[in-house]
Amino acid sequence: MKKIMTIKKNDRLIIDITGTTSEGYGVGKSDEGIAIFVPNSAVGDRVDVLIVKVLKRYCFGKVMEIIKPSEYRQEVDCKVFLKCGGCCYRHTTYDAELKIKEQKVKDAIARIAGLNVKINPIVGADVPDNYRNKAQFPLVKNKDGNVEMGFYGFHSHRVVDTDTCLLQPKIFDKVMAVVKDYLQTTNETIYDETTHKGLVRHLYVRYGEKTGEVMVCLVINGDKLKNETLLVNSLKENIPNLKSVVINSNKEKTNVITGTKNRAIYGDTYIIDNLCGLNFRISPNSFYQVNHSQAEKLYNKAKEYANLTGKENLIDLYCGTGTIGLTMANECKSLIGVEIVPQAIKDAKLNAKLNNINNAQFICGDATKCGEKLKNDNISPDVVVVDPPRKGLTEDLILSIKAMSPKRVVYVSCDPGTLARDLKFFADNDYSPVELTPFDLFPRTSHVENVCLLVRNN
Repeated sequence: MKKIMTIKKNDRLIIDITGTTSEGYGVGKSDEGIAIFVPNSAVGDRVDVLIVKVLKRYCFGKVMEIIKPSEYRQEVDCKVFLKCGGCCYRHTTYDAELKIKEQKVKDAIARIAGLNVKINPIVGADVPDNYRNKAQFPLVKNKDGNVEMGFYGFHSHRVVDTDTCLLQPKIFDKVMAVVKDYLQTTNETIYDETTHKGLVRHLYVRYGEKTGEVMVCLVINGDKLKNETLLVNSLKENIPNLKSVVINSNKEKTNVITGTKNRAIYGDTYIIDNLCGLNFRISPNSFYQVNHSQAEKLYNKAKEYANLTGKENLIDLYCGTGTIGLTMANECKSLIGVEIVPQAIKDAKLNAKLNNINNAQFICGDATKCGEKLKNDNISPDVVVVDPPRKGLTEDLILSIKAMSPKRVVYVSCDPGTLARDLKFFADNDYSPVELTPFDLFPRTSHVENVCLLVRNN
């Protein structure tokens, strides 16, 4: 029977939270069975909620009072938690967060793929805070003319001003303070995305967890800052292991943060970090996993699933700067990496050279088209690794992989829903998913990564 919406905006209801959405909202139901999504609530909470938005079949509410707290609830330790769009689980224990994420993966595989796959327990982080080795801070000027920087509010481009973030290393707080002081001192103009006027768009910071090297990058709507020497000297005085200060020019009307032109005003346009025993160059445009320790665990699991003996030909699709494939290169006969971003391919080649890896080649192109070309060139990989963006793989690419007939496919995914969809299509095309391991690469957020092994049916 269709439920009749009787709830109105500004109604107050007392509900029990019985579930969690993929974005980390608690879920409860009204007496009529209408679903109500409530941020900052945890399974087991009994809460008094104010209805703030009513749609045809469900509502959104705001916690006004916690009548009975969940056993999983903990005190929030961030002053901008309810404003910022970064974290969604700071009000719950980390153990509870891991259970939610593991169940999210199981539900997607059961509901979307309908497959019987062995799903291992989620691999949690040893330390769920201070893990991000990259941060991008949008900037605005407030009505008093003062510079504010921080993060966008959830599903908005409203900047939430903050001087710290618990997900990032403390050195980033110092960088924020130095840059803010520089911008105030020089009275540099701040970019306005509605008018496309003003200069400074983002502060972008990268950090090598193993090497300690720090990059500070300012993304600007132009080519040059006022008194760049002042900025460099201030950073050198305050930031240990500063290796790179870069001006990135982005003059486009776009939501893409960085442009393609980088100019070093101190050091080089890159820093170095070590991952899985290899050194990697990291430039402002490079893809590099933001959680170093968890990325090593994930890559080691991917290598385990690849089951290399030194005799295999390996193809790494969506290879980025080559990180996954290069960590396996010494255990395979040959490696071919494919990536559509030219700068990433350039970095992948440099990373291979940096680590004296001579059995790897990298191709710049769309993974689906390159998959078709590799198939037509009679390339016969023994193992294919795929690490696609959130939208997952195309059916054409899966069919191209099938035509190349590798023994194993290792699928690294950042979205359980598209992974489940693709596993079903693989299963319909002679490749059975046999084991899957979730990894929490982004603690306190709603995201969960997965590595899945598929084998070719006899």
